Amino acid sequence: MRIAKITATTVTTAALALGLAACGGSSEEPATSSPSAAAASGPKFAGKTLSVWRLGDSNPAAAKYMEELNAEFKTQTGAEVKLEWIPWPQVADKFAAAATGTGPDVTEIGNDQVPMWQSQDALEPITDIAREGDRSQIPQNLYGYETVDNEVYAVPWGAGARAVLYRKDWFDDLKIEVPKTWDELVAAAKKIQGEKKGVDGFAFNGGSDANHLLAAFAWSEGGEYAVKEGDKWVGKLTEPGFAAGFGTYTGLVQDGLSSKANLTLNTTDIRKRFANDKVAMYLTAAWDLPGIEEDSKGKLKGDKLGFFPLPAKTGGVAASFFGGNDIALWGGTEQAELGKEYIKLATSKTWADRYAKEGGLLPVYPDTLAAMNEDPAQGAFAQAFAKAKAFPADPNWSEADATKAVLQNAAREVIEGKKDATTALADANKELEEILNQ
Repeated sequence: MRIAKITATTVTTAALALGLAACGGSSEEPATSSPSAAAASGPKFAGKTLSVWRLGDSNPAAAKYMEELNAEFKTQTGAEVKLEWIPWPQVADKFAAAATGTGPDVTEIGNDQVPMWQSQDALEPITDIAREGDRSQIPQNLYGYETVDNEVYAVPWGAGARAVLYRKDWFDDLKIEVPKTWDELVAAAKKIQGEKKGVDGFAFNGGSDANHLLAAFAWSEGGEYAVKEGDKWVGKLTEPGFAAGFGTYTGLVQDGLSSKANLTLNTTDIRKRFANDKVAMYLTAAWDLPGIEEDSKGKLKGDKLGFFPLPAKTGGVAASFFGGNDIALWGGTEQAELGKEYIKLATSKTWADRYAKEGGLLPVYPDTLAAMNEDPAQGAFAQAFAKAKAFPADPNWSEADATKAVLQNAAREVIEGKKDATTALADANKELEEILNQ
């Protein structure tokens, strides 16, 4: 099996996001396998063990979900599940090692990872189950990255827009209103920093997932990373919109809202600092909440925390990177039939809705998503979801984003005074084009 690059978590398009938000549920009940019918196949799989990889760190809610999902799978099929959690920093190495050794039977995977892994023969097609039963309700445009040459290689499991997580208790104590504009956000950050020394008012993300934050600023100014012109990618990093967003991004450190010592921190690092009273606001999603509660030893939860949409500097809500996760059958598995049964159960409406809700993600089933739009706790994500955008849809994007860290390096060079922004973006633009067009 040929394995090359690995990418960070998932993306989709703004049109996809709007299409999902607008899509209604099916008017007919989809055909689903009854528990009794599934159980009848139990003897066929009795004694079998299916290996499953989940990405990220486990937490009580996720562990409970997987325990109950796997118990139901055993009831229906008779098979055991060997579950392994792969922390995000280890995903690239773990997936690459699976190329030359033994991989899982089923794995969680980012949707923008699918074309790249499929091109390396690392995923098995699951076209026969992708649109059957409950899955017929999942909007077709959610299968954009998952479909290659008319074959489907993964099923959407959950989605995730980002918003600003903030210390509601600090805002309340200092009588700070939830910011609705960028100027209000800056003012709130500075007020908190004036009262609490050594705190990042709004944390700069310069680590492995830095482009989630940078993109929000750049897209909100009308910028793009690169566009496809014919069969060639053309970088857009030097154009006014992207340059303006890049200026806002580096300005978080240059203007003192975030410490210069934190230039390489990613969201996981920032989450831990937030849990230890060192950050007032940062861009993330609800999946960070269990980790914050654990990292703070139970001190930060409930009414001490809140989310609001990231304001665009130009007004309104900033465009969000739209991420999420799929579930797929690993290439070369000797248990394809059993693996498909697991995917069918996990992506049924009941279990996929739970996966999203309990994992701090947005559901892929339209009626469940529509209900969340009315939930005060989810309103910030619904607004971000409506303006979600994607990184360049190319397998080589992961090299630019994660392996070579093109934009992260450019930002550090500017902040550290090694290059001016114009030069740094011109150099980054050239490197980005070389990577995407290789």
